[in-house]
Amino acid sequence: MAAANQVRGRLPDFDDFFRDEFPKMVALSLSMTGVPEVARDLAQDSMSTAFRRWSDVSQMDRPGAWLRRVTINASISWRRRSRSERLAVVRLRPRVVDAPTEPDEQFWAAVRQLPARQRAVMGLFYVEDRSVADVAEILEIAEGTVKATLSKARANLATALSLVTGDEVWT
Repeated sequence: MAAANQVRGRLPDFDDFFRDEFPKMVALSLSMTGVPEVARDLAQDSMSTAFRRWSDVSQMDRPGAWLRRVTINASISWRRRSRSERLAVVRLRPRVVDAPTEPDEQFWAAVRQLPARQRAVMGLFYVEDRSVADVAEILEIAEGTVKATLSKARANLATALSLVTGDEVWT
């Protein structure tokens, strides 16, 4: 408590201030972040800020209170960044697309037999779950063309799959 008991106007020793306050800042930051490594880093950053500004900080009535505010602000900022990063990772995480299972192999073989544009539209629309507008933009074609191509691809698949299974196609 040597640093807290210094008389205003005297320059207390930063080493004493550090020894007294650092463990408290780690504990404070840990209570806010829940991550020991981050708590130590944030406490160290707060102490570094205090060291760089020591000529001003040491003249304060309550330098420990100022240090706590710096540590609290750093902890709040870390939580905010951490949450934003987690949300970004979730948004950017590629969707896991399962490989076609055995029964679907006939379907995917039929899809691969479609003309190139129909394959592309089917892949973007069904596999990537893109909207008609997205497919149109990606392939640089009109939305109406996407819809017509989807319709043709479905009809071609129905025909191709009926030939494989022997089922009658209803049109």
